[in-house]
Amino acid sequence: MSENTLVRVERVCAELAAVGEPITFTAVAQRAQIGRATLYRNTQLRAVVDEHRTRQTEARTLTGLATEVAHLRVVVEELAGSVTRHEEQLRRLRRTPPSRR
Repeated sequence: MSENTLVRVERVCAELAAVGEPITFTAVAQRAQIGRATLYRNTQLRAVVDEHRTRQTEARTLTGLATEVAHLRVVVEELAGSVTRHEEQLRRLRRTPPSRR
């Protein structure tokens, strides 16, 4: 499998998701111009299609939304912690007089 094939499959899955069409192995194979059997047999390609299908399915459920909200909450908390550490570091740097040689 070439890198080009992987990129094509990824792009086709993203395009199908963007227009709200179901992500099926048949649709992806047709649009990516590869055999459906290739999608099933190649573990990388199959994983890409499966991941996009899972995202598409979960995006419509309360569980999927709750998972996404939980993920975003963790990211925001990490970002807030980083901001707090940077603010403390700036305060320390402002208090410390520059050293003279």
